[in-house]
Amino acid sequence: MQRSKELFEKAQKYFPGGVNSPVRAFGRVGGTPPYFEKGQGAYLFDADGKRYIDYIGSWGPMVVGHAHPSVITAVKQAAENSLSFGAPTEGETTLAELIQTHVPSMEMMRFVSSGTEATMSAIRLARGFTRRDRIVKFEGCYHGHSDGLLVKAGSGALTLGEPDSAGVPSDIAKLTLTLPYNDSEAVEALFQAEGDSIAAIIVEPIAGNMGMVCPEPSFLNTLRRLCDQSGALLIFDEVMTGFRVHLGGAQGLYNVRPDLTTLGKVIGGGLPVGAFGGRAEVMQAIAPLGPVYQAGTLSGNPVAMASGLATLNTLTEPDCFHRMQRNTQRLAEGLQSLANARNIPMATCARGGMFGFFFSTEPVVSNFSAVMASDIDRFNQFFHAMLDAGVYLAPSPFESGFVSASHTLDDIDETLASADRALAQL
Repeated sequence: MQRSKELFEKAQKYFPGGVNSPVRAFGRVGGTPPYFEKGQGAYLFDADGKRYIDYIGSWGPMVVGHAHPSVITAVKQAAENSLSFGAPTEGETTLAELIQTHVPSMEMMRFVSSGTEATMSAIRLARGFTRRDRIVKFEGCYHGHSDGLLVKAGSGALTLGEPDSAGVPSDIAKLTLTLPYNDSEAVEALFQAEGDSIAAIIVEPIAGNMGMVCPEPSFLNTLRRLCDQSGALLIFDEVMTGFRVHLGGAQGLYNVRPDLTTLGKVIGGGLPVGAFGGRAEVMQAIAPLGPVYQAGTLSGNPVAMASGLATLNTLTEPDCFHRMQRNTQRLAEGLQSLANARNIPMATCARGGMFGFFFSTEPVVSNFSAVMASDIDRFNQFFHAMLDAGVYLAPSPFESGFVSASHTLDDIDETLASADRALAQL
């Protein structure tokens, strides 16, 4: 990785930590991050020419693989007409129609430029619609880096060992009530005492930013019931799970309909885009129809819309999602089997094209406390052994993995062979 080391050393002169997003710095696992020059299908190629099987997929959006021909063609055609208009285009409506077909709870929506912007806007809308200020989130769930949501957040905040962020005023943080994920009793107790003051619950319906943690059977239904009883809104943050765990997102998988949904870069095929949407009655409170202001010069960018449309059209082709789901399940089950054979405690899970694993003695990791009790040192050793073998996993035990539609059974088998050798070193 000589060339990557040289590039990383140079980057530290210009960027804090040498990176433009914290987890890229390999702060949790140590070492030098590889610098990538090319992606093709399921593979990445670094500055030294080494090939990796990619299980990050740009943190989720490369759901059909890197540089998919249909996506590249669509992007080129759109870019030839202009990179941006700052005005309406037909592509916005076409993509919205496709999204609504699979996520019918999004009766109306608005495109933005990132998942953080989507969740921030959804929270503001919920407060404006309910005329209440307080929100509920869950430990280890990350909803972007806006001030009110960096309270016991997951993802990069956990990776850095800082659950909260400096620079967030305490008066703003006080409006965010944080509960343990999967603890229905705690949510019941809070709403019994203070439900009429709560504007919204925001939740990752499958947590993906403290590693992958699935909801217990009654958890999401409890949230839906309590919001209905109290007049609060239920917000599903599907930035990670949308079109990933099911074509209808986690809400389609678990058949729970939120009031608002946020989506992220998967609907742009890797280009900067996001969306929030939900009940028409709620969305009509957004300017210019209502008093809740939200705007964005690059919202609905035509190149991002073209990329997203080509990505989702490819994903919804016959058997595409099923093939991705099958390969993901094979990977998760294979990792579990290999760990069991070597008497190494591991807990794995998979839904759709998303997977996770913990070096944990708990058979099922269901909350933040169990995540933090997992063996981080063992993860770090495993990560570096896999990286050396040409398998690119997230450089943190607090992130999920992603299989794309471009991964083949041969890729999965090669990965499992590398995993077996890596586990033997632990």
